Amino acid sequence: MQHMQELLWYARFGLWWVILGVASSIGLGSGLHTFVLYLGPHIALFTMKAVQCGRVDLKSAPYDTILLKRRPSWLEKECLEFGPPIYQETIPFSKILHEVHLEAVLWGIGTALGELPPYFISRAASMSGQKVEELAELDASISKEGFLSSILRRAKRWLMSHSQYLNFPTILLLASVPNPLFDLAGILCGQFNVPFWKFFLATLIGKAIIKVYMQTTLVITLCNNQLLELVEERLVWVFSNSPGVSSILPSLVTKLKTAKDKFLMASVATSASSAAK
Repeated sequence: MQHMQELLWYARFGLWWVILGVASSIGLGSGLHTFVLYLGPHIALFTMKAVQCGRVDLKSAPYDTILLKRRPSWLEKECLEFGPPIYQETIPFSKILHEVHLEAVLWGIGTALGELPPYFISRAASMSGQKVEELAELDASISKEGFLSSILRRAKRWLMSHSQYLNFPTILLLASVPNPLFDLAGILCGQFNVPFWKFFLATLIGKAIIKVYMQTTLVITLCNNQLLELVEERLVWVFSNSPGVSSILPSLVTKLKTAKDKFLMASVATSASSAAK
């Protein structure tokens, strides 16, 4: 019975983060920004708690994370309950990453799955000789005035006239960085009958590995004061003798610290309101 309960907790944990990933990418980019609402705050809070307690073995189990109507057990505990600090100085980045990478990858898998409906709908419409509805909606949205719409129009024209470049490296590149062009690429991949394995594998690697680890690294660095200070020291040392940069470096560092503080405050507030629901 205990093993069954444990299995159910793991299933709930996996489904929760995958569904959040799907919700983030579905709907032509109009979905919930669940990285900002859930995954980012979770990574931020864990990093801050680990730095505060000087150790990373805070979870009672891998599924001890922010879940629906459930707060992680480590969030409310005092550091003394975990034992004395293990790391007296900087906590290795890899140690923190190891504790949060599973939920990050699950979320990334969900974002990749969320990109499949436009691909399949576009492919089915192409095979039947019809114009996909999502592409018509995209045409309407990019026909408006604005800088972003102008970029999307040019990107669509380029991709339409260079469909041969819709290959594995191109899809991987578009999936690896946050950008509004990937929805367009997914629809066009379906329209030009790009093989499913090529589209999904490139999307999965880009979103569930490269992009997720980039985002996770950024949050851990922002929230780990020790690591952030080390990065700042190295950047100051590198740019202090650069002409035109040394004069603006102090104000730039101040702005970065202010942005970090605002991010942490927003993360804590978001996490508290989400857990209270």
